[in-house]
Amino acid sequence: MAYLNKVLLIGNIGRDPEFTVTQTGRKRASFSLATSRRYRDSNGEQKEQTDWHTVVAWGKTADVIESLGVHKGMPLFIEGSLSYRSWNDQNGQKRYSTDVIIETFQLLGSRQFNTSGQQPAQTYTQPSFQTDAQPPSQMPEQPPISSMYQTQAQTPPPPEEDDGLPF
Repeated sequence: MAYLNKVLLIGNIGRDPEFTVTQTGRKRASFSLATSRRYRDSNGEQKEQTDWHTVVAWGKTADVIESLGVHKGMPLFIEGSLSYRSWNDQNGQKRYSTDVIIETFQLLGSRQFNTSGQQPAQTYTQPSFQTDAQPPSQMPEQPPISSMYQTQAQTPPPPEEDDGLPF
């Protein structure tokens, strides 16, 4: 049986990314992303609901987010997976969090959000491994490398017990 853990979000960054380095030396970027949806209530009035998501990037992905100057207010497309974690706070209360772990992201919008001087709609993708390798002539066409940031495929590390973070 095949399993799938996939999340696609388009929204605006709610706070500037925070960058930390774990005790094992892995870089971590985290920020919030706001997504909105519109609906009609029982009276027929149009309403808008905003949901806030905690987004996390690891390793080279975090490096790219930092180098591109990603910041609050920027529109962003994210493709990733859900990760659940729990911890005990200072009062001994059990806390829970759902994070979106970035696999691919794309900066959206106009050049006003682009502080790095590059074209808008930049895409960053971590290459994935294929189990049934195809000859290069039969592989699907890739976008031009100038609009894609690629690194070695990485998987998020297992949660560390004591990484200095309160969660």
